[in-house]
Amino acid sequence: MDNAYLAPMLFITQLIHIIPGQEAVFDEFEAVAIPLIAKHGGEMVLRIRPTAETCLITAGEPPYEIHLVSFPDEDTFQAFLQDKTRQQFLHLKNAAIRESILIKGKPM
Repeated sequence: MDNAYLAPMLFITQLIHIIPGQEAVFDEFEAVAIPLIAKHGGEMVLRIRPTAETCLITAGEPPYEIHLVSFPDEDTFQAFLQDKTRQQFLHLKNAAIRESILIKGKPM
């Protein structure tokens, strides 16, 4: 088994629900935010857009996107969140996202 995904100490899973009609605004924010993950030592491990057909079980509508991101530790994750470039574009995120659920985890 490849241990490449076991090295980071922190995993972030995010379930993102978009305001209908704001997909392009969300994509504009992501175009800025995703490259900043690597700048802070993180890695976008998985980014998927599920549909009602691909979800076996869901309590309600499936999220627009699901992200799995890794960071070496909490400090690097916080540095990403506070990144000045990211902060300048948060208005796009706020305009596009209806609800976001963030789950933190560590390798077992």
